[in-house]
Amino acid sequence: MASKQMLVAVVAAAALALAFLPGPAVATEHMVGDDKGWTLNFNYTAWAETKQFVVGDTLVFKYNSAVHNLVEVGGPDFLSCTEPANTVVLTSGEDRLTLDKAGRRWFFCAVGQHCQNGMKLKITVLVTAAPTPQPAPIL
Repeated sequence: MASKQMLVAVVAAAALALAFLPGPAVATEHMVGDDKGWTLNFNYTAWAETKQFVVGDTLVFKYNSAVHNLVEVGGPDFLSCTEPANTVVLTSGEDRLTLDKAGRRWFFCAVGQHCQNGMKLKITVLVTAAPTPQPAPIL
């Protein structure tokens, strides 16, 4: 009888331990600008501060391709809103970019003065998501 109780206790302890292990990482799709999309008169800095970007996630830039576009640049070009000569300009109106490595990424709209008017996004991509705090075990 004691061995059955011991087995039940061990199984219960193992189940409890498994419940507190982090689950598999799931890539997140981030709609840039949420329901506003990629447009003028939106604070992308504030938007990015509410998100966590992890390798494997996807950024989706939705915009009116008749009046906007998307370029990815380096930090200095981002700060000065300069589009380097060899930059690939995305113009689909729904550009999907997978975040394939950790580090900083910089994007802006290269149409007219849109970048200078704030249509730009800087993010930091993490290797893995920060762990979610687990509740204290019930004893």
